[in-house]
Amino acid sequence: MAATLTCGRAANEASSYLYVYESSALQSLSRYFDVIRRCISKEPKLLLAVQTVTKEPCENICTVHSWLLILIMSVKMSALLCVFLLYWTLLSLQAEKHSLYYIYTALSKPVNLPGIYQFTAMGLLDDRQIDYYNSEQQKKIPTQKWMKEKMQEDYWEEGTQSRKIKEQWFNLNLKNLTKLMNGSESDLHVLQWRTGCEVEEERSEVKFSKGISEFSYDGEDFLSFDDKESQWVASVDAALPTKRKWDSDPNLNKNTKSYLEKKCVDWIDRFSGYTDEKLRNGSLPNVQVFAKRSIRDKTKLNLTCMATGFYPKDVMLIIRKNLISLPEDEVESTGIRPNHDETFQLRKSVEINEDEPAEYGCFVSHRTLETPDIIKWDGKYFGHSLTDTALIAALKVIGIVGGAMLIVVLVVLFLKKKKIIDLKVISSTRRYLYSQYLKCVLNVYELKHVRELHCTVLSTYYCDVKTVCTDSLFINVLHM
Repeated sequence: MAATLTCGRAANEASSYLYVYESSALQSLSRYFDVIRRCISKEPKLLLAVQTVTKEPCENICTVHSWLLILIMSVKMSALLCVFLLYWTLLSLQAEKHSLYYIYTALSKPVNLPGIYQFTAMGLLDDRQIDYYNSEQQKKIPTQKWMKEKMQEDYWEEGTQSRKIKEQWFNLNLKNLTKLMNGSESDLHVLQWRTGCEVEEERSEVKFSKGISEFSYDGEDFLSFDDKESQWVASVDAALPTKRKWDSDPNLNKNTKSYLEKKCVDWIDRFSGYTDEKLRNGSLPNVQVFAKRSIRDKTKLNLTCMATGFYPKDVMLIIRKNLISLPEDEVESTGIRPNHDETFQLRKSVEINEDEPAEYGCFVSHRTLETPDIIKWDGKYFGHSLTDTALIAALKVIGIVGGAMLIVVLVVLFLKKKKIIDLKVISSTRRYLYSQYLKCVLNVYELKHVRELHCTVLSTYYCDVKTVCTDSLFINVLHM
């Protein structure tokens, strides 16, 4: 490669990895090392720039990102800012990210629906549920095999008692909060608390990255803890009395900060050592690119890049035109969504002209990939025929809800004016799946677009709230 690549071509091709902050990007960039070094060595000004940027003698620099930085500075000045960001970001690419969050949800009264309890609590390690508690069973239980095997009985007993105490606290404070917010006691109200932390692990060393402790009322932000300033932040005026009360207790803020920055980190370190091999190794993304007639403009096509089945959920998916990344503001994204098997999926779409000669493709980078997965679009597209083999393949991923749709609509009608559909929780929890599915269906249903509702369930159309209705969501609802 070094013998055939020009300096300009090397810069253009290597710049494809500018926004891919993964270890796989480093491996891919290494292919350009020789030609980049050769190009720079011919330019004294670039050698001086290397010394200026890195504060090191040039002969001691042998990392790919240092050479790439200077090369692209010379031939792609428009990317200068991005390259500087890349330079510093690549220094910590090898770090793995982990998270541990606990979510508590209390309803002001029972709703008498399957899987919906007046109080629930769950723990999420790296977006996968590890334990669960509800007000009916009143027992903290493991939801991962390794949790059941590794954690002793006293851990579950202590956890059960802790959950019971929190259940009482939530029930009492939800009543007080409803009065404070001038809410009607006859209506359904929801109080939630999410607390936990995120860490980065590099060379077996776990470092604190971020801590979160936040409350929401009826789906709206209410109060959150500022870990850096060690104080509470009120999102609404009604939360100010609580903020002042809690800030006046130095022990409360000290303990909150200590939990987020130390105890939570210690639990992640401990749990990570117990997880099974599949969880540690992750799952490879399955990448597909396909197109169909646009529903908004019949003269255009809707090109979709989809990555599914990957874990952990951090992924980079880029739609490229003639090897150039399309700006994000020109692309529609579903956001990262959970699958029924605890993996994730992401889809991005763009409208293109049917007869456009440009070459389109998907660029996907993930921790489990040694090199990014690059899939070119074959130029074919399909219409609305469900017999098309490509569509059938896509539907295997997105799923078909079918007759279960009627059940969902009935539930939506029952909850139409309730706040359950506004619950704000982590994406991999079942309550999130339930609320997102209802929200998606409800938004379409209220618009009375019956045809769009049918298409939303059976195909890849988006709801107005940019939530994708799939049977993988509904499967989780049925198993709550």
